Amino acid sequence: MSSQATTMKISDLADNTGEWLRGTGPESDIVISSRIRLARNVARFPFLSRANVKQKKELEEIIRDKIKDSDISQDLCYLNLADITPVDRLFLVERHLISREHAGGEGERGVAFGKSETVSLMVNEEDHLRIQVIRSGFELKEAWKTIDEIDNKLEKKLNYAYSSRFGYLTACPTNVGTGMRASVMLHLPALGMTHHIEKVFNAVMKLGLVVRGLYGEGTQVSGDLYQISNQFTLGKSETEIIEIIESVIPRITSYERMARKALVSESREQLEDRVWRSYGMLKVARLISSEEIMHLLSQVRMGVNLGIIKDIEMKTLNELFILTLPGHLQKLEGRELNSTQRNVIRASYVRKRLEK
Repeated sequence: MSSQATTMKISDLADNTGEWLRGTGPESDIVISSRIRLARNVARFPFLSRANVKQKKELEEIIRDKIKDSDISQDLCYLNLADITPVDRLFLVERHLISREHAGGEGERGVAFGKSETVSLMVNEEDHLRIQVIRSGFELKEAWKTIDEIDNKLEKKLNYAYSSRFGYLTACPTNVGTGMRASVMLHLPALGMTHHIEKVFNAVMKLGLVVRGLYGEGTQVSGDLYQISNQFTLGKSETEIIEIIESVIPRITSYERMARKALVSESREQLEDRVWRSYGMLKVARLISSEEIMHLLSQVRMGVNLGIIKDIEMKTLNELFILTLPGHLQKLEGRELNSTQRNVIRASYVRKRLEK
């Protein structure tokens, strides 16, 4: 985790994307990714909301060194978020390597992540440490296996705040217990088009799960992308939480496939027109906003999955959902851009990608 490696990593990120966007894995036509996060705190230190500047700095140094000593991965690089630009922090949020709260925080805080971007360790976020593993497709159990190994390695180096009665102690009461949030990101355009999405999500919420947008809590849905995750962790084991989500996702994917099938059989011409118009807009437009491109990409992605469009890889579309966001466009250009400039460059970038 040398400073030279860090510089190379952050600059290289703009030209590549993580493993979780590759468009493979089980149910990858509908399930974009599976993610698990663990919240951990170091014993004998106050939660960050009560910690002073000196304590935050000490925590950052301790956890950073323990991550390095834990032999989690050979290619982990570490960034101190206080030392990078706001655009770089936005870029890391869009990449799902840090949270919005982490980017907008104050004081000493950092993130360690590997080349594949499947593993991310956030230092001094809401909790002292947030461990994250993200995988392509519906692979919650595989994500859990990986994150459990990482957590065990770190627990040998760090004295976690733990109660025999309550489990892992966390800054937010909803995370107390396992400290685990498991989530699955789904692409559900047909359920939206057939007006069945609310009915499905009402059933999901009755099981104690929550539905959020692309970037989790407090974010709006765009591009028909939804995250479904557990709401509480106390009183349930990690395995039980995963089993609840794993029991729900296949039903949702089944409903989405039935909705797509109904659209094809009942209104194929209208569906194809919607898909091809979206594709045409992406190929010729000179100005595209963030909101518009998410909608267009969603329609085209469904068209590819239904075999209407055959010459675009799923990986390309998954990447474009991320690479056309404001932080990425500014990183690619190497400068800050206003809204109009971003709309022009976004349109140009998409045209070039689709020409390839």
